[in-house]
Amino acid sequence: MRALFLSRYERMIARRYLLPGKGEAFIFLVASISLVAVMLGVAALIIVMSVMNGFRAEMFDKIVGTNGHAVVQGIGGRLPNWRDVVAQAKATPGVTSAVPLIDQPLMASYNGRVEGVMVRGMRVEDLRSNKTLGGKIVMGTLTSIRPGAGRVAIGSRLAEALGATVGSEISMISPQGQTTPFGTVPRIVSYTVGAIFEIGIYDYDKAYVIMPIEDAQTLLLMGDDVGMIELQTVDADKVGPILKPLADKVGGFAVVSDWRTMNASLFEALAVERVAMFTVLSIIILVAVFNILSSLIMLVRAKTRDIAILRTMGATRAGMMRIFMTVGTTIGALGTLAGVILGFVFLFYRQGVVNVVQAVTGQNLWDPSIRYLTELPSKTDPVEVVVIALMALVFSFLATLYPAWKAASTDPVQVLRYE
Repeated sequence: MRALFLSRYERMIARRYLLPGKGEAFIFLVASISLVAVMLGVAALIIVMSVMNGFRAEMFDKIVGTNGHAVVQGIGGRLPNWRDVVAQAKATPGVTSAVPLIDQPLMASYNGRVEGVMVRGMRVEDLRSNKTLGGKIVMGTLTSIRPGAGRVAIGSRLAEALGATVGSEISMISPQGQTTPFGTVPRIVSYTVGAIFEIGIYDYDKAYVIMPIEDAQTLLLMGDDVGMIELQTVDADKVGPILKPLADKVGGFAVVSDWRTMNASLFEALAVERVAMFTVLSIIILVAVFNILSSLIMLVRAKTRDIAILRTMGATRAGMMRIFMTVGTTIGALGTLAGVILGFVFLFYRQGVVNVVQAVTGQNLWDPSIRYLTELPSKTDPVEVVVIALMALVFSFLATLYPAWKAASTDPVQVLRYE
């Protein structure tokens, strides 16, 4: 393929111009800096875009895994006829599951420590088949969580905050208690911690207390009612059209909310930040391209006499352009290749790099309470990597046009007249 564009002597000259010649160390230094700049720009783009993709994917998987693609919430916080709604949901084309839930914010206490929690009541069969919880149990077992056993599962961060472990007796404090002449007395019920889970989303691990739905109904004095029904569909991106028939049916007593409306601000912020980071980091590649431009201009000026001699020996203008375009494009290509390799190496060791930087600086760079996830995520999109590499190559190629044109425009008569 290369032979179709460059003749043998053109390849030889291009190779010589890529290596430092006598008195040309500075030009070689600038070219090397250009290569490193391209490498860093490409690596930075790949790393940042992969982390942003991973962040969104992790957030989506765990949020949807915990809250479903959509929920049917009863007006007033209760669904008395939830069994009929579950049957209607399962009969809706595109709906793969309908799970009744109770979600209620309460207070939890243990050894004098009090934390705000989110009590979630689930049917035992749904609890044990939940893919998000499956494999996330760090202590205890879900088999001990059954109706009437007085056992619950709590998040790892909540366990740390309360100082509780498996076997600890924690008290759930509900404001819905008995009414007396002096006001309502809060309802306090004790439960044994049967399992501790760590989903990986800080807010969930810090707040959730999961128990059988029957125990949640008893604790909250809800009778046979539930609070919502969690829905899963065949395609999360088409959840709106899929659930529209169901929304029309339950519109009088319930509201259907999908994952986009429940987390709209979060995912919109991620999308805006992703575009902003791509735009800002692309400037690094532009700076590297200008370095290639300047190094080629200096190379053309240093090789003016050589260019004139080659022209008198029969070298064509097109041939001179091809030589200098090859030099600049080669620098860009090598930098792009090195950047792709560096990006993948960094992503492979990303958590180790974060830990080392934290140890050196003494700063917590990945605080789960701020970053939402417990570890730095990553998901590389091959299409994005190809686009980034092509962008770097195209910019590098465009940077070679002006120096190559200047070299091809050299007049050998004018140059050699004074030699």
